[in-house]
Amino acid sequence: MASRSLETASPHVSRIQTALHKGAPCPLANCNGVRLPGTLPNPFPVADHGYLCPGSAGDLVGSVDRFEPEPHLPKAWECQRLPKVQEPRQEETWKIKSRFISFMKVPMLLLFLYMFVCSLDVLSSAFQLAGGKVAGDIFKDNAILSNPVAGLVVGILVTVLVQSSSTSTSIIVSMVSSGLFSVEAAIPIIMGSNIGTSVTNTIVALMQAGDRNEFKRAFAGATVHDCFNWLSVLVLLPLEVASGLLYHLTVIVVETFQIRSGEDAPELLKIITEPFTKLIIQLDKSVITGIATGDESLRNKSLVKVWCRTSVSVSSLNVTVSTPLNCTSPELCWTEGDTTWTTVNQTLDTHTDKCNHLFVNSGMPDLVVGLILLAASLVVLCTCLLLLVKLLNSVLKGQVAKVIQKVINTDFPYPFGWLTGYLAMVVGAGMTFIVQSSSVFTSAITPLIGIGVISIERAYPLTLGSNIGTTTTAILAALASPGDKLAAAFQIALCHFFFNIFGILLWYPIPCTRLPIRMAKTLGERTAKYRWFAVLYLIICFLLLPSLVFGLSMAGWQVMVGVGAPFAGILVFIGFINCLQTRSPDHLPKKLQSWDFLPGWMHSLKPMDTFITNATLCCTDHCSFSKESDTQDLCAFPEKSPQGKDKLAYENPAIAYLDESPTATPVLTLRGLERQKSTQL
Repeated sequence: MASRSLETASPHVSRIQTALHKGAPCPLANCNGVRLPGTLPNPFPVADHGYLCPGSAGDLVGSVDRFEPEPHLPKAWECQRLPKVQEPRQEETWKIKSRFISFMKVPMLLLFLYMFVCSLDVLSSAFQLAGGKVAGDIFKDNAILSNPVAGLVVGILVTVLVQSSSTSTSIIVSMVSSGLFSVEAAIPIIMGSNIGTSVTNTIVALMQAGDRNEFKRAFAGATVHDCFNWLSVLVLLPLEVASGLLYHLTVIVVETFQIRSGEDAPELLKIITEPFTKLIIQLDKSVITGIATGDESLRNKSLVKVWCRTSVSVSSLNVTVSTPLNCTSPELCWTEGDTTWTTVNQTLDTHTDKCNHLFVNSGMPDLVVGLILLAASLVVLCTCLLLLVKLLNSVLKGQVAKVIQKVINTDFPYPFGWLTGYLAMVVGAGMTFIVQSSSVFTSAITPLIGIGVISIERAYPLTLGSNIGTTTTAILAALASPGDKLAAAFQIALCHFFFNIFGILLWYPIPCTRLPIRMAKTLGERTAKYRWFAVLYLIICFLLLPSLVFGLSMAGWQVMVGVGAPFAGILVFIGFINCLQTRSPDHLPKKLQSWDFLPGWMHSLKPMDTFITNATLCCTDHCSFSKESDTQDLCAFPEKSPQGKDKLAYENPAIAYLDESPTATPVLTLRGLERQKSTQL
């Protein structure tokens, strides 16, 4: 019986030996102890002959449906290859490349930050070109500025128009030193300029609207400056009107110190940015000041500077006068017939060097140049800010971000934790003194607040310190004023300084009085839910509300009180009811425990959000068409649905895992794959 089996199997054995001698994989009849159903056991001892056999750990592609290799089919190793192991040289090249990219992120950050600051400078120039003469005309009406509320609104509007509190402050100093109005009338304008300068970082925060969480933090970090300024004005402006606190305090300081004219404050940032910004645009800011002080000869003069260097020459000129009494001096007076002559000195301004910037020979009106620069600077500003945020997110991640957050946002150990905020104020003041602009500093930290590196609680004292830093810069600039303007400039700079000091004393030392933080967080949450609310906030707080108050103040104090008092009473009542609804609703009548009894548009922004979405984002027909087309696609092509994708392994058709395969589909697993960690077939 055994001999018959051996004889029966001998032809099959000969075929196996022939295939092995030819170098093909051994048949699946019996190899390495693996036997398929329907085959006889292998009568020969198993030897390690070095060939790949199905079922072994090395054979991943052998077929279980054939017993003999077909001579016309390609070899198994050519049909499907194992993934190549990365060579050591390629791995080293990849490491070098990644290190080079990480190293280049730092100079790229500095480059984008430099372009960001330059775009802010060009943005300020664009606003001055577009609205500088309007700002000069606003300042020219002294009767309007005598009203404190009107002066406050003028300070806000002018600073928003020129995008620079230093420019508006210099105009005020020139007007006070020229005697056009007093220091008392200038104090409300200084308060208004403090509010207007905070619009820049609010605009910067709008550029992070792509991510809701980043937008919420960035907008809260930007508006904490606005909230602080508005709250300070609401308290200090009535106090100043009633008692003249800031005026009398600054008079004492000016009389106490022996003030002498000194050198200009160092402008460290200007040294770095001016070589680039001067190639784009240069302005003659004396035109705005001249229009504000009443010089009508400058009204038709362009703000775009054409001549950068002018030489002054004095020459003698003989002119005729009506009588000898009009002569400049008896020695320089003579008569020829009936004509009396005298000699006068004539000053001639000779232009020597022409400026070198893009618009020096354009000949375009100031408004057109301003709009061009406004569009270009906003594009550069948005681009640089987005790239800065991307780079900061890639650099400040993982352990690095945790370390930086821990260093910046951690307080001192107990009992010195309260000193941390004041140290942050010192840092903010020092950085603002270095860059010579509070707008630049607050705009630079806004992206850091958005990505979560700086918390809103830490950004608040940094912003307050920035306010102090910009006032110290103004004080040093005032000390460099000429003798006739020194006292007025120094007193106005001190008013700005003490306004911020009193604001800090009101809204920072006691934690429960830090209302700007809570207000800013509320605004941030609102803008994260309704992103259009940020634009509405800018328009209302910096344009509509100041214009409305300005119009009421021009109508007389009776009209302003008659309209403003009921409005303020309604706001106080709503705030009181909201506080009770949050803390103790049981003390309110059942109807007042919520605002649901009012129409939806009076207590919710949802109706307005629906209206704005339908009006601005897409039309109703397009939206409905898109929904219908999506439904039709799902009906016509069921594989596009999530269930169809799961069924057909639509996400990755090249790989089907065990848990993704249908239960009715058999899965073949070859032995040894677990050790090789290869993809299952």
